[in-house]
Amino acid sequence: MQSKLTLVGAGPGDSELITLKAIKALQGADVVLYDALANDSFLEYAPSHAVKINVGKRKGQHSFKQDEINKLIVDSALEHGHVVRLKGGDPFVFGRGYEELEYAKKFDIATEVIPGVSSSIGVAASVQIPITHRDIARSFWVVTGHTNDGSLPLDIDLAAQSSATVVILMGMSKLQEILGIFDKHGKSTTPIAIIQNGTMENQKSVFGRICDINSKVNESQVTNPAVIIIGEVVSLHPEYLEQYVAELTKQ
Repeated sequence: MQSKLTLVGAGPGDSELITLKAIKALQGADVVLYDALANDSFLEYAPSHAVKINVGKRKGQHSFKQDEINKLIVDSALEHGHVVRLKGGDPFVFGRGYEELEYAKKFDIATEVIPGVSSSIGVAASVQIPITHRDIARSFWVVTGHTNDGSLPLDIDLAAQSSATVVILMGMSKLQEILGIFDKHGKSTTPIAIIQNGTMENQKSVFGRICDINSKVNESQVTNPAVIIIGEVVSLHPEYLEQYVAELTKQ
């Protein structure tokens, strides 16, 4: 029996956006340690004998601390063999995947990483918002909405000063602060989209500008888990155009 850890990205949620290589890894799993997935159907790819444990962390509902997950990975690999650590999106995009990989290597456990479609770009693409466009945005930022101490990362202030598209993950609880930062930098009319449960059947979207998106969020009741997309590329979406076409035609 070879002890092995495979970090697998499950994608943003749509059951068809998991990769073929990820499915093959799940089919060969002895243990599956999975996060609070957007789509639990991925677990059906694992063998019936495989041990399946939900180690997902949600705000206010942490079932396992990161140190406990690390130890569980190693204990499971040494006892059972092949551990698939299944994470939403991509395991190396705000997924703490490298920490788990690094810990397993200390115990001479073989490791592999199978990338996944990150919600940071996949959700935008699924609603036909290009996060880059040669005439509008030639770069993009992907920023988390909070740090370990619960504050906003300083990068958001830097991103707000650029002409790039800004994608913020896990930022809904800090939406007011985020809007304030963009407004401070003269971006009150910058387009913004907020997409909840992106790529899923229960997806909800709201479009607006920095100056008015808060009221639209309250009306639509869009909440976590959501991806925030800020930048001129949002103005290419038909729903945004419908709201602001009168103003756009005057420009």
